[in-house]
Amino acid sequence: MINQETYLNMDMLRFLTCGSVDDGKSTLIGRLLFDSKQIFQDQLDAIEKSSERRGDGYTNLALLTDGLKAEREQGITIDVAYKYFATPKRKFIIADTPGHIQYTRNMVTGASTANLAIILIDARKGLIEQTFRHSFLLALLGIPYITVCINKLDLVEFKEEVYEKIKSDYIQFFDKLKKVFSVKEIKFIPISALNGDNVVTRSENMPWYEGQTLIEYLESVDIDKSHNFDYARFPVQWVIRPISNEHHDYRAYAGMVSSGIFSKGDKVTILPSNITTKIKSIEKETKELEKAYPPHSVAIRLEDEVDISRGDMIVQGDLPEETNEVEAFICWMDTKKFSGQTRFLLQHTTNLVKCSIKEIKYKININTLEKAEADSLELNDIARVLIKTAKPIFIDDYSKNRKTGSFILLDESSNMTSAACMIYKNEF
Repeated sequence: MINQETYLNMDMLRFLTCGSVDDGKSTLIGRLLFDSKQIFQDQLDAIEKSSERRGDGYTNLALLTDGLKAEREQGITIDVAYKYFATPKRKFIIADTPGHIQYTRNMVTGASTANLAIILIDARKGLIEQTFRHSFLLALLGIPYITVCINKLDLVEFKEEVYEKIKSDYIQFFDKLKKVFSVKEIKFIPISALNGDNVVTRSENMPWYEGQTLIEYLESVDIDKSHNFDYARFPVQWVIRPISNEHHDYRAYAGMVSSGIFSKGDKVTILPSNITTKIKSIEKETKELEKAYPPHSVAIRLEDEVDISRGDMIVQGDLPEETNEVEAFICWMDTKKFSGQTRFLLQHTTNLVKCSIKEIKYKININTLEKAEADSLELNDIARVLIKTAKPIFIDDYSKNRKTGSFILLDESSNMTSAACMIYKNEF
């Protein structure tokens, strides 16, 4: 049993599972939770009864994450399901994302905050369209660690040559993406999620595999490397100004450190005013900190009285680029087709500005990574676009900073999310 103090001080890994329909994503999560003793008896009893009613013939661990009625009836994942668990070494948040192509936007949502991604491949099928699509999106979204779990080895007699062929094919495809996007590490693990081979316990059926089990890798991967400790950026979310005699002169700026390290006494620049000042103190709850870094949520006090509001940014060292025209890769997430007339609100960190898509440079064929001319965007399309903003924003390249290198587009009339965008200078 993990005591409360130990639990609170443990680091946390956010990861998602993705892949095509029936590749075993939900089953893998269920197996992870079951074999690491994270399921209560009443949950297990409920799953056994549901499995019996469905006529599965076995305890279907996928039902742990497929919580929607439609998901259980169809045996697929539709929405993103989040699960929380911990081992003696680390805390985890899992996002189980859908495999159907029409739910690709849900997968993008689940991946947006992840440090690591598990992509499943059915050993019988090898690489298919959704493998290419999801791998491209993982690279585009800047997931630093990708774990390729080649699943259902039990259905191909645990043959090493099947595993090695799929591994070779995947590396050949992903080498094309490495030229543009930065991925720190790709790990390959042969598993059987249904039976638990190499998930938590080492498989006796695959003596040829000498690497880590999945849980061993998840517990040991260095997630500090997934944070950016350069390019110090602090988007201001809220100005703390108590109206009381006790705190009459108190003024602080609250938010989450997007990247870099801020220390007491550091010289900083305020954007967009370009005023320079120093950090007087850094506060978290009732404590004063000497330093703050991702993903700390803190309040920063400055030595000088500066006019700062939500959407401004406190930065240190190299400044981000100031621009009102930005090229970015876009994942269209709206069921409503875009054909050039819609006006948008652009949400970049805590800053909200009006904008329009000035030009669609090209669409990308997910399977071949070839460019194609386009004058419209439909659901799940991925393209490169030029966006014009009503006032300048301050950006970094997404490969250097996932927070300041990304934004979303909101439909101005409905306030619905229309697209997720990543800023890359490099093109294919």
